[in-house]
Amino acid sequence: MPTEPGKIRNVAVTGHRGTGKTSLVEAMLFQAGAINRLGTVEGGSTTSDWDEDEQRRQMSLASSLCHLEWQGRQINLIDAPGDAGFAGDTVAALRVVEGALVVASAVMGVEVQTSRVWSRAESLDLPRVVFVNMLDRERADFYRALEHFRTQLSERCVAVHLPIGTEHELTGIVDLLHMTAYGSPEGERETGPMEIPEELADTVQQYRTQLLDSVVETDEGLMERYLEGEELGTEEVAHALKDAVTRGELFPVACGVATKNLGTTALLDLLVEGVPSPAKRPASIDVDGAGTAVFVFKTVADPFAGRINLFRVLSGTLDSDSTVVNVRSHAKERVGALLKLQGKDHDPAKEFGAGDIGAVAKLKETTTGDLLLDSEHKVELPKLDFPEPVMSFAVTPKAKGDEEKVASSLRRLAEEDPTLVLRRDPQTGDQLLSGMSQMHVEVAVDRLRSRFSVDVELHQPHVPYLETIRKESRARHRYKKQTGGRGQFGDCEIVLEPLPEREGYEFVDEIVGGVIQQGFRPAVDKGIQEAMQHGELAGAPVQGVRVRLVDGQQHNVDSSEMAFKIAGSMAFKDAYAKADPVLLEPIMEVEVSVPDDAVGSVNGDLNSRRGRLQGMEPVGGMTSIKAEVPMAEILTYAQALTSLTGGRGDYHMHFLRYEEVPSHIAQKIIDETKKELEEAKV
Repeated sequence: MPTEPGKIRNVAVTGHRGTGKTSLVEAMLFQAGAINRLGTVEGGSTTSDWDEDEQRRQMSLASSLCHLEWQGRQINLIDAPGDAGFAGDTVAALRVVEGALVVASAVMGVEVQTSRVWSRAESLDLPRVVFVNMLDRERADFYRALEHFRTQLSERCVAVHLPIGTEHELTGIVDLLHMTAYGSPEGERETGPMEIPEELADTVQQYRTQLLDSVVETDEGLMERYLEGEELGTEEVAHALKDAVTRGELFPVACGVATKNLGTTALLDLLVEGVPSPAKRPASIDVDGAGTAVFVFKTVADPFAGRINLFRVLSGTLDSDSTVVNVRSHAKERVGALLKLQGKDHDPAKEFGAGDIGAVAKLKETTTGDLLLDSEHKVELPKLDFPEPVMSFAVTPKAKGDEEKVASSLRRLAEEDPTLVLRRDPQTGDQLLSGMSQMHVEVAVDRLRSRFSVDVELHQPHVPYLETIRKESRARHRYKKQTGGRGQFGDCEIVLEPLPEREGYEFVDEIVGGVIQQGFRPAVDKGIQEAMQHGELAGAPVQGVRVRLVDGQQHNVDSSEMAFKIAGSMAFKDAYAKADPVLLEPIMEVEVSVPDDAVGSVNGDLNSRRGRLQGMEPVGGMTSIKAEVPMAEILTYAQALTSLTGGRGDYHMHFLRYEEVPSHIAQKIIDETKKELEEAKV
C-alpha cells in the first residue's frame, strides 16, 4: 500500500553555499536511523553528496533525494545545491514540496542565495522553516542571525529553539515549543530530552512568550483563552503553529550544529508538526481532475543505468508495469522499475501514491519538466521557470573526430540539467556551452570526462560583433564577363541608407520602366544579403540598413540571375565602404551582489571594464549593483569577482542591446581580425 498523503512531509533543504545543508540532511538521516553512521562532507562520506565531483569539490552540485521515518511520518528530503551556478535544481525542487527548510550560517546570517531562495519560495507561496547552523563556530551568534531574518526577509520569523552557550562553549539547544532541552551529542545520536538549565530561565521565558504571542495572533480561539490566562497545551500550540506556517503567517527559526547532530531531534519534530502534508496543502501544479498524474522534476543521466527520472505523484497512484502518456510529446511510456532513492542507493518500490516522491528508470522520451498521465487528458504543461544561462564557453574536442560524441554527451547532460545549454553560434561558428557560472560549465566538462570518456577544451567565445552604417551612400556596379560563348551581364545601382534603430534589413524595389526585368531583381537582393553576412571592417554581419534598387541595365542574351546576384553583391560592397561603416558590440545588463565592504572595489572594476553603473540597493545583507557592460569586457568576470569579494560575490547578466564600439577599440578589433585572417591563409 502506498503511504497516505497525510503521513508524508516533502521538504527541500535549501540556502546559501557552505551553510551545512548536506551535513544537516546527513544528521537527520542518522538521527532517524535511516543510516548507521554520520558521514562528513570533508570525508566524502555523506549520503546525498555521492557524486565523485561533489566529493572532490566538497559541495553539492545537484539535488539529491533521501527519505526517513519520524513519528510515524515519511519525510522526503531534497538536498538542493546552494551555489548560484546550480540554481536550476533548487527551482525544480521547490515546485514539488510542501515546505522549504532554509539553512543559514550563525556566522554569516542572511546571504545572497538565502535571499534568492526565500524570494523563490515566497513567489510559490511555500511554507518555510529556518535552521540556523554552525552555532559552535567563532563569531557565531544565533540572536544576530534571527534579527537578520526578521529585518531582511520577514518580520514573521519567530524563534522556536534557542542555543545553550555560545561558540566553542555551546552545550545544547532549548526547544521552546515543547519546553525541553537537548545536550550536544558530539556526533552520536541525540538522547533526552533533558531539563532546561536554570541560568537560561529568563531568556527562555522571554522567547517562549514571543512564540506564544506570535502563534495565538493567528488563531482567535487560542487568543481569547490565552488572554484570559489559560495554559495552552503543547499539541494545540503545535497545531496552530502548523496552520500559521501553512498559511505563510509564521516562519519558525530552529538552530543547532549539523556536524555534531545537535538540534536534529527538535528539527525533525518541527518538520512533522510545522510543515503541512500533501493532504493539507494542494499541489502547486494543477492537473485539472486527471486520474494519475506524475510530474518529473529532475533527470539523472547515468552512463550505465541510463536515464533516471525523479518525480512527484500529483494525484492517483503510479504502479510499476503501468502505462502513462507524456503530455508534451503525447507518447506512451511503459513504466518499469520504480525506485526509492537514498542518495545513490536504489531500493525497488511497487507503487507511489499521491504526494509521494520517487524515481523511475529507463523511460524513453521523458525528461525534466514533463507531466505523465494515466490517459490522454488536456492539461497545461507546468513551467519550471529555470534561470537563463549567464556564461558561455567555446567547446572543442581534444581528439579529432569526437565532435559528434561531444555533442551527444552534452545533450545527455543537458537532459539532467536544463540550465546547461549547447548551441552553435551561426555568426562565429563556435560550439557554445552555456551555464550559470564558470564552475557550472567546468563541472559539465568534468562529467563529460568521468561519465562519457570525452575530453574537451574550453575557450573564451568570440564576441558576436555586428556592423552597420552611419550615412547614406550610392553605388553602381556592372558585372560583365565574356567567355567566347554566352556571356554574363548584370548592372544595378543602389542607394544604401541607415535604419533608425540600427536593426534589421529592408530591400526596396524602385525600378521604373523595366530597365531590369522583374525576374532578376530578387537576385540583386540575394547578392546583397550574402555580402552582408561578412562586413568589410571585421568580417561581422551587417544590419540596420535599407537598400533601394533605383536603376540598372540588362542584356537580352547575356543577363542572368547569377550576373545580377554578383552585381548586387559588388554594388553593396562599394556603397558600404562610402557609408561610414562602424562596429557594434553587445551590451549586457549585469546585476552583481557583493558584501558591503567590497562595493568600492567592485564598482572600480566595473568602471575599468567600460561599465556604466545604473544603481545600487541593499538586498539581503548585501549590496546589489546594476550596471551596463560590454560583453567583451565581462567574459572573464567570474574569476575577478571571486578575487574582489573573497568568493562572496555573485552575479547574473542578460543581453540588453548593441552599441557602437569606441573608435580606438574598434580599430584594435579590426587589426586583430585582419591578422587572424592573414595567419589563416598561411
